[in-house]
Amino acid sequence: MSQQIQWRKSLHDYELSLGEGYVGLPNSLMKKYPAAERALSWQYLFPSAIARVDNTFNVKRRWYTSTRTLQKAVKRAIQIAGVHKHGGCHTFRHTFATELLRTGYDIRTIQELLGHTSVQTTQIYTHVVKQGPYEVRSPLD
Repeated sequence: MSQQIQWRKSLHDYELSLGEGYVGLPNSLMKKYPAAERALSWQYLFPSAIARVDNTFNVKRRWYTSTRTLQKAVKRAIQIAGVHKHGGCHTFRHTFATELLRTGYDIRTIQELLGHTSVQTTQIYTHVVKQGPYEVRSPLD
């Protein structure tokens, strides 16, 4: 991840040198923090490849990468890696939930993290883990 942060910083520095480097912010934030739209801390970590002119303020802004672009990149990475199973961005969500269960997090915490309104939806992940009663570790161990 540090490579992505470093790359994003260098892109932002380059854009600032051109007099650009703006990011879209809600109007109230632009009023409260006028310098924020050019601050590195407000820039998207995964920015769009194209900066577009915001005609309202006549500045070039870089928005976030679209979800479709990210989905295509993940599909391409799966193919390049030679993984011969179906997968995509949503696979990360399933893996995250399964790993939390496997490492002992309680179902209610996972439910909250995934944003499920019903615990039954979260319980779907329990069949994947398949931990029997002898595989559960006591906190005292």
